[in-house]
Amino acid sequence: MQYSKFPNIEIEVSRFGMGCMRFPKEKKDSEIFTTDKIDVRESIKMIKHAIYNGVNYFDTAYNYGESETILGDALKDGLRDEVIIATKSPIYDNKISKSEDFDKIFNEELRNLKTDYIDFYLLHGLGKESWEKVKKLKLLDKFDKLKKEGAIKYAGFSFHDDFKLFTEIVDTYSWDMAQIQLNFLQKDYQAGLKGLRYASSKDIGVVIMEPLLGGLLAEG
Repeated sequence: MQYSKFPNIEIEVSRFGMGCMRFPKEKKDSEIFTTDKIDVRESIKMIKHAIYNGVNYFDTAYNYGESETILGDALKDGLRDEVIIATKSPIYDNKISKSEDFDKIFNEELRNLKTDYIDFYLLHGLGKESWEKVKKLKLLDKFDKLKKEGAIKYAGFSFHDDFKLFTEIVDTYSWDMAQIQLNFLQKDYQAGLKGLRYASSKDIGVVIMEPLLGGLLAEG
């Protein structure tokens, strides 16, 4: 496994991280067709296999169904301090309509993950509307408080909008990381390659999500 350092952060992150949005599903009587229910045992086995083979970065989110809980279960037997957890606050969701909702969900995520701190905490899927909510509720002040308390180590955001908004968000706060969607066929999609370069110019580490478009490019 190869590892990289984020700018200004003294940790080494595996270049290949494991996204926990799509865990394997339980099979029906046939080995071909699956149900909509996550195969928890197989998912935990997969997570541990990744760890034992050098993966130390795991990406999940509050709105990824059982994802946080399954990841927490996989790490509870002494593996928590071996990995870097990135999870996300569902800022785009109507579950966060006031400042206190952010705190409530954060504490729920700690319980889901069975941990007392989160390495990378992200505002999930920022776009024009959700960014306005962040500013209205002054949620960036929440990040400062959580970092001071040690409840999170690093602050970040994932992004689904255009390059102009991306630069505005980058310039508004002292982010530790940004997560963007990018693959070799869509260099100008959303933040795009320009966003990658812009964040890098600001010494912000960038994580790429869905480099194979959720597996679609691999199928081709």
